[in-house]
Amino acid sequence: MSRQARGILNVAILGFVAAVVAAVVLLPAGEWTRQLVVWIRDAGAVGVLAFAGAYILATVLVLPGSILTLGAGFAYGPLLGTLLVSPVSVAAATVAFLLGRTVARDWIGTKVKQDPRFAAIDAAIEREGFKIVVLLRLSPMFPFSVLNYALGLTRVRLRDYVAASFIGMLPATFMYVYLGSLITTAAALGAGQAPTSSAPPARRLRMIAATSIVTMI
Repeated sequence: MSRQARGILNVAILGFVAAVVAAVVLLPAGEWTRQLVVWIRDAGAVGVLAFAGAYILATVLVLPGSILTLGAGFAYGPLLGTLLVSPVSVAAATVAFLLGRTVARDWIGTKVKQDPRFAAIDAAIEREGFKIVVLLRLSPMFPFSVLNYALGLTRVRLRDYVAASFIGMLPATFMYVYLGSLITTAAALGAGQAPTSSAPPARRLRMIAATSIVTMI
């Protein structure tokens, strides 16, 4: 790629990022998400497809998917919500991963290929990609959306990435979906209020504690 082409690509990427940030700040994304969740709850199969499309789009745009995950619990309950979000989140992560690998890898590679630290990390994740991706997914320290693109720049095999993402994201997915199932009103979902439930507090605490422990480990 020529220097001029790289310059144009850099400007395009920066413009896209700026547009996304402006949209998140200026547009009522939270209210739109709340309305979407309320709609999909009674929309049957069409609602499921709409939820999947919105989740993938949010992930590609590096937008937080937590309110959508909570919304799945609110709309479908903990079991069905998890069965929906888990494969959709893996699919969304895979789309972002492939975009990072095909669109950005060469450009980023020219910037860091002379750095021996990146070469060592890249080689290590190629050998033990499955284990490393699982640990990264279990850690709440690494943002989900950013990690998708970052891992696309490494040499981890696609099959290892998909399988490890499914396993590593499942505990946090269930935790968010379960918390969403405790939310009683759409207004509370949109406002991010703490969930309430008539379920025994001890049972709720055991489920949340167990999921949190697995996530930390």
